[in-house]
Amino acid sequence: AFLLQYPSPMEKHVTAVETVEERTDLSTGIIYRRRIATCQNVIPEMLRKVTPYRNLVNNSFSQVSVLRVPNIYLEEESWLNLQKRIMAMKTRCLTWTQYASLSEESVFRESLENPDWTDFTQTGRISVTGAGLLNCVLEAFAQSFLKQGVKKVSHLLLELLPQ
Repeated sequence: AFLLQYPSPMEKHVTAVETVEERTDLSTGIIYRRRIATCQNVIPEMLRKVTPYRNLVNNSFSQVSVLRVPNIYLEEESWLNLQKRIMAMKTRCLTWTQYASLSEESVFRESLENPDWTDFTQTGRISVTGAGLLNCVLEAFAQSFLKQGVKKVSHLLLELLPQ
């Protein structure tokens, strides 16, 4: 269900997902996938306007904001082990890598309580540099957005799973 959730009318910010690599390890049966997601830029217009661009070569600032892009690109890697009934995923932002690091790791595994249940754990990391005093504002926005995303993913997966 997770691999089929995007694009979806329930998550309008994800506009496309392309599988760029897929292979199966014949010795372990693990299926590896690497996908690139295209997402609408959800950073509020106010932050896009006031965040200056820092030139890392000469440390000067430009009036053009690096946040003024229409799309954000994410890379998702997944490892699906059907024998052990576990899927691990790593997602990272490919946009603004010299200014920010956004990543999350998710694991779906069979519950020890009930094999028909799935345990889902997720961790995320956010670090913003190069925006001066706005680093903490952008980090807070990203943290809030990722927390909302966790709730949406849970709801979306429940909608997609067969009853």
